[in-house]
Amino acid sequence: MSKKSIITILAILILPLVAFWVLTFAKDEATIAEAIDKPQVFKFSSTMCAECKEVERTFQELLPVYGDKFVYTEVIVDSRNDMKNALIKKHNVTLVPTVVMINSDGSIHKRVENSIPKEEMEEYIKGLH
Repeated sequence: MSKKSIITILAILILPLVAFWVLTFAKDEATIAEAIDKPQVFKFSSTMCAECKEVERTFQELLPVYGDKFVYTEVIVDSRNDMKNALIKKHNVTLVPTVVMINSDGSIHKRVENSIPKEEMEEYIKGLH
């Protein structure tokens, strides 16, 4: 087999793996890099969870009003493979819905592990700095 054939075969095998890695893992790094000077809100949820849908409705109402104040990241946790996500490990998420709010200095402002009223969530968001 020629050197050119080996390189072609390796490219066919390696390029999809590299593309998968970039699409899967670069998202977390981009979100963190984008949020250097802004507070962050991470919402961990599942598509099968009724309380997660309540939290989603709350954020759909609050994001148009406060969305420019913080960087919002939604992390879907639907399978065992999703539990390998670095953000899930970093914030020790063991149940959904979980919302982790982080101030711009990196300190945790609030952690909510359930559905709460919109007014309460809004007060926590207003307290982000």
